Parts: sequence; C-alpha cells; structure tokens
Amino acid sequence: MTAVTLACAPALAPLLARGALRSPFKRPSPQADFPRTRLVLPGLRVDLDRLAAYERVCGFATGTAAGEDALPVTYPHVLGFPLAMRLMSGRDFPLPLLGLVHTSIEIVRRSGLPATGEYELAVHIEGLAPHRRGTEATVVTELRAGGDAVWESRSTYLARHRTEGPREPRAAEPAPLPPVAEWRIAQDVGRRYGAASGDRNPIHLHPLTARLFGFPRAIAHGMWTVARCLAAHGTSGSAVVRAEFRAPVLLPGTVRYGADGTGRFELRGNGGRLHVSGEVQRLPGQAP
Repeated sequence: MTAVTLACAPALAPLLARGALRSPFKRPSPQADFPRTRLVLPGLRVDLDRLAAYERVCGFATGTAAGEDALPVTYPHVLGFPLAMRLMSGRDFPLPLLGLVHTSIEIVRRSGLPATGEYELAVHIEGLAPHRRGTEATVVTELRAGGDAVWESRSTYLARHRTEGPREPRAAEPAPLPPVAEWRIAQDVGRRYGAASGDRNPIHLHPLTARLFGFPRAIAHGMWTVARCLAAHGTSGSAVVRAEFRAPVLLPGTVRYGADGTGRFELRGNGGRLHVSGEVQRLPGQAP
C-alpha cells in the first residue's frame, strides 16, 4: 500500500461533484480492483466551533471549557470523511458514489480524545466483498496521537447491483428493545448536520433534491442517527461501538430510542420499523 501525505483536508463539495459525474461509468463487482493508497493527514487540530455545532445537533454535552472537552466517539469519522471521499470519488474506485449506502460502522476508541490535541489521521480502503444486494467496500479510518493508535473505524458502503446466483436472505430483525425516549426530529436536521459535518449530500437537505433520488422526503444522515443514539447512551473511556443502518429516517419524523442496559441500543419508527441497531461494549482487556 502506498502512503500519500496531505497538507490539508480536501474540500468535500468538489469531491462529491467529481464522484457524481463518474458514477454512470463505474462497473461494480466484488472482484474489481480498488485503490491501494493510504491517505495521511498529519498535524490535525480540531476546529472547536465546528465541533460545538456538531455536538449541539447530535445531542452531545458541550463543556464550559472547550479546552477540556473530549471528542465525541463518532467525531473522528467526520474528520476522516473528506479523505474517504477523495478515495471513493477517484477514477480507480470501482463503486459509483451516487447511490452508495452506508450500511454499518464499527468504532474502537482506545483512549480519551482531547479536543485540543494534535492528531494524525489516515484513511484507506481495506477491500471489496460480495453482498446479497451488490458489492460492499470497507473503509478504514485511523486516528493517532503521539504515534499511538487511539481511535479507528471500519465503515461498509454498499453499491446495489444485480448479483449472480440465489440471493441470501436478510438476517432476521431483532425483537424491540425497551423504549427509553421518543424524539421528534425537525425537518432541518439534515441541513444542520450537513453544515457541522461537511456532508451536504442532497438527499439530506431538501425534499425536492431527495425526490430526485427516490425518497419521498429528505432523510437524516445515518451517522447523525447513530451519533444521536450514542449521545443518549453515553460512551466514556475505552469502548467498542458497532452499529448497522437498517432503514432511512424521513424528515421530519418521530422515532423511539430503545436500550436494554447491556450495551444494546436501537432507533425505531412509530410503526416499529427498525432504523438503527447497535451496541457499546468495553474494549477487550480493559477494566470496567
């Protein structure tokens, strides 16, 4: 794998436009080649104003002294997203960016992440795999401090296309967890999260642009839904977080947050439709 060091994080808007223009020419397949580049951004410092905006829209507590704040467990994903988009919008990435669906994320946080710390950020594509509905790519994001790995994630993104052979049945939906809270989600959540995270995908911003992609209304960002759940759940210290994105959340809307006290959490619609399921566990080998 070839490492490429960047001087600054790339701007997202041109990458999204480039990826959209190249999407019709992509031919997704689990056997396709993929970029073997590891993008590295050294000397990264967090913009505290953007961090505060992110915390507010996702429901995380914000401290009175910004210098003492710890990054929310999901925030490094936001920091790494422009690097991931640079790889996935490239000519050598075989999956079309348009229609790509974020299906899951696994996060490992090994230590606290001071908001005022200096970090090295790295992103690479781990590989492609067949999925019952197409091809999935796994994108790995790593955060280092002082040479030590302090946070990493693995996200899977699905490109839907016709597959050969019988389609594997989808795993059975788990039984509902005990309801904890009901949230009314405002219509502007997609725009507010987009401003804080930089992810201004049109399916999240306005009903009209969402309809162009087959949605009746704008939908919430998947990473907003899991961040909102984790803000309610609480994730201090070292932890492993796993989440699956099952169905989009239409905006505006009402959802129920559920948890069972063992680390599992979920987000369901009023009709019982499962949107997000996940769990938070201690990092193996760590004390309670």
